[in-house]
Formats: sequence, structure tokens, C-alpha cells
Amino acid sequence: LEISNLSEKDILVLRLDLTDRSSHEAATNSVLKHFGKIDVLVNNGGRSQRSLFVDTNLEVFSAIMELNYLGTISLTKHVLNHMIQRKKGKIVTVSSVMGIMGAPLASGYCASKHALQGFFNSLRTELTDYPEISIINICPGPVQSKIIQNVFTENLAKSLENSGDQSHKMATDRCVRLTLVSTANDLKEAWISDHPYLAVCYLWQYAPTWAWWLMNRMGKRRIQNFKSGV
Repeated sequence: LEISNLSEKDILVLRLDLTDRSSHEAATNSVLKHFGKIDVLVNNGGRSQRSLFVDTNLEVFSAIMELNYLGTISLTKHVLNHMIQRKKGKIVTVSSVMGIMGAPLASGYCASKHALQGFFNSLRTELTDYPEISIINICPGPVQSKIIQNVFTENLAKSLENSGDQSHKMATDRCVRLTLVSTANDLKEAWISDHPYLAVCYLWQYAPTWAWWLMNRMGKRRIQNFKSGV
């Protein structure tokens, strides 16, 4: 409001729980009642994970999929119905580089992001009759945020004890700007990361055997650090 020409009526904030799927239709209708249309949906809700699979309760994996995957596609379904009626819109989903590769200590998180990638890439092929509806997948690498403080661990009641140093990660505003640029240009998929993480993405995409070798070496060290509390 301070730096734009927007007024109070141009902003509507609604509380939303992605795991409460029964509330998503009403939330969508509230937005439509206020603004009359939805031009862009940005799916940006989710939680990460820091735990070894062998130590993690299955309830954690269920919760990750319920939030990151099912909650996202539930909200998308209600908004997409409106966009199909208008024959226009953009659906932007914040996935992760973990949606195109694998990494230790995040098997459930990787699975949920792979699920999102597969779902939205498939959905795009179902919307060929609606060329003005864009499906955009954003795959950030490490970004400075509070996601690390809110990760899933080996059980639902336990929080992460040490979130570590976040200074090496991409600044939040840089990631946001590149996401907006990707959205404005209707990119189907954008990898947003600094090196060396971005280089690993390309390696995983074009030389997977080398990527597996590298991740095995890096993963062993990462697991050792995790067990040591680093």
C-alpha cells in the first residue's frame, strides 16, 4: 500500500489451511466474490524434512503428502475450474530442485515434490484446449526462509533442534524476483538457485550416473554431519 497505487479494497487476506481440503472451495469463492476473478494462483505452501527414512515414522510421510501434494492440488482444482470458465489464468507452483533430483534426509519431501512435478506436467497436457492457461513450475534451491525451522523430523511431535547457518542460501527477494520473471514470461519450468546447487541440477538432468556418484559422496558427509548435530 505504501509503494503502489493499490487501495485497501485491492488486498484481501484469508486464513487457509492446506490440510483442511473441505475449506478450499469456500476460500476460492470468497476471493471471487471480492475481486470477481482470479488471474494467478501461486501454490507456495509446504514443509520440508530432515530425517533418515529408517528412523522416520510412516505418519510423517503421510503428513508431508497431505500438505505438500494433496493440499496443493485440492486448492488448484477449485481455482482451475474458474480459470477454465474464463479460458485464462496462470497456475504457479513452487516445487523445488528436490522435485528433479534426490537427496539424503529428505526422502519424503523429495517424494512430495516429485509428485507435484508429475501432476502439473500431466495437467499441462490436459489443458491444450486452453492455451491462455499457463502451468508454471518453480524449482528453487536453498533459499533463506523459515522453512528449515519448521521441517518434519522422524516423528510429528519433534522439531528440529539445530537449523544451522542460512547465510549461504539465496536471498529471499532474489528468489521472488526470478519467480515473478518466470511467471511473466510463462516459463513451463524454472530452476532458481546459485551454484554449486544449480550445477548439480544440470548434472542430474544430463549426466545422471555422475550425479548419483556425486550425491553418494556428498550424502555420506551430510548424514555424518546430521548425526553429529552440525
